[in-house]
Amino acid sequence: MEVSTESPPTDVGDMVCFSLYAAARATTQAYRALLAPWDLTYPQYLVLVDLWVHESRTVGELGACLGLDSGTLSPLLRRMERAGLLVRTRDETDERVVVARLTDRGLALRDELGDVPRRVYEGMGLDLDQARRLRDAVHGLTDGMKAVTASTRHAG
Repeated sequence: MEVSTESPPTDVGDMVCFSLYAAARATTQAYRALLAPWDLTYPQYLVLVDLWVHESRTVGELGACLGLDSGTLSPLLRRMERAGLLVRTRDETDERVVVARLTDRGLALRDELGDVPRRVYEGMGLDLDQARRLRDAVHGLTDGMKAVTASTRHAG
């Protein structure tokens, strides 16, 4: 194991990880405010976005895409179903599998919420190209941190 010769940061504001944490919290709070008129949470919005792209998804596929376990995702989907945004059905070929599909109301929200992404990246002070570059950079950071986690698990 290589030991760093850098001195530790003197302030949390100097730490990249804290800056990412603060930015993620601020972004989530902005989404909360933007989605409040529709009584949607940020995770519910993410489910809608994924189902706007994919006609239907199994609960397992949604969980993998959004990084949510079934204990978190199932109650979220239940609330969305009660709100009339989606329906859940058993897969015809394997009844153990639950499939989610948007209702007409869930599909209509695509137009109603179409301005949300632009408002978020403009709130970040970015144009569309800058937002895409930032997204790609953050994906790289995420992959790198996952690799650190995996290598730490295997080393121990």
